[in-house]
Amino acid sequence: MSKCIMVVDDSATVRESLRMTLSAAGYRILPAIDGVDALAKLAGERVDMLISDLNMPNLDGLGLLSAVRQNPAFRFTPFLMLTTELAEDKKRAGKVGGAAGWIVKPFRPDQMLKVVRILLGN
Repeated sequence: MSKCIMVVDDSATVRESLRMTLSAAGYRILPAIDGVDALAKLAGERVDMLISDLNMPNLDGLGLLSAVRQNPAFRFTPFLMLTTELAEDKKRAGKVGGAAGWIVKPFRPDQMLKVVRILLGN
């Protein structure tokens, strides 16, 4: 069974770019448009990794990270931030909150796949 990666971004273009990159490598993609949508879709779903934007309406990436880490089923699920945000305080908040990494947009497909494979151990 292929591993499932939830992709959370309010940009349809970014979600589609990630879907194309990751599905071509054999991963199953579960898209979400913001943190609220992601939390609703996580209920009862098996997700092996989350990739999330930081700045989104309704619930941002740091809020999503916090909510995910409070759920025992996803406490140790790799969570990668993919954002245009470069502020050190945001990066630090992500690290403290349990983000496994921080990639700045636009991403390079080969770089993204390398990080995903490392975090998923394959």
